[in-house]
Amino acid sequence: MTIPHHPDFDNGKWFPTWRPFQGDLDRNPVGINEYLPPSKSILLGIQHTFAMFGATVLAPLLMGFDANLAILMSGICTIMFFVITGGRMPSYLGSSFAFIGPVIAVTAYAGTGFNSGLDVALGGIMACGIIYALVGLLVMKTGTGWIESLMPPIVTGAIVMIIGLNLAPVTIQGVSANQFDAWMAALTVLLISGVAVFTRGMLRRLLLLVGLILSYVIYY
Repeated sequence: MTIPHHPDFDNGKWFPTWRPFQGDLDRNPVGINEYLPPSKSILLGIQHTFAMFGATVLAPLLMGFDANLAILMSGICTIMFFVITGGRMPSYLGSSFAFIGPVIAVTAYAGTGFNSGLDVALGGIMACGIIYALVGLLVMKTGTGWIESLMPPIVTGAIVMIIGLNLAPVTIQGVSANQFDAWMAALTVLLISGVAVFTRGMLRRLLLLVGLILSYVIYY
């Protein structure tokens, strides 16, 4: 693994030397070896719980998996990832939306209940996991330059966009039960966008949490 040349990393230990963040949230990103005060960390943690929960639960439901098992494995794998990378790659490992289309296609899943054809897809899922692990070992040995050349932003951005557009009908269907739900969904998106555009500092970092709280107040 390529470790940044920084005194907080060159301490002879696997984990970096953590230090408090002293910069301006509007101008400086929080470093991977920095931490925010407990109050801000708790708020960001609550927001991230909202952000990750929907995706982590939605993906297994769309494929007919057990959502409880997905959440359990997500937590275990996130802890393993943090330990293996020495805290140098802060990331949450949730459900992959890239698997939804292939799994539904090969299992002919109807979209409700348990997917009885999961055994048809499990071999492919395991093969993907092995390939991911091999790619990870290769990156640790050679770095990420070849990935950036093979998959520039225009490619990765297009892939993410395609996944989002394919899942858009599911979201629209979920909020189209009645006109009130549709208006509330649109209002929630506008509130979150407004926080992102018109606020600064910590408030902007909490755009999802603040937008949801505002929409809950209006809903009430």
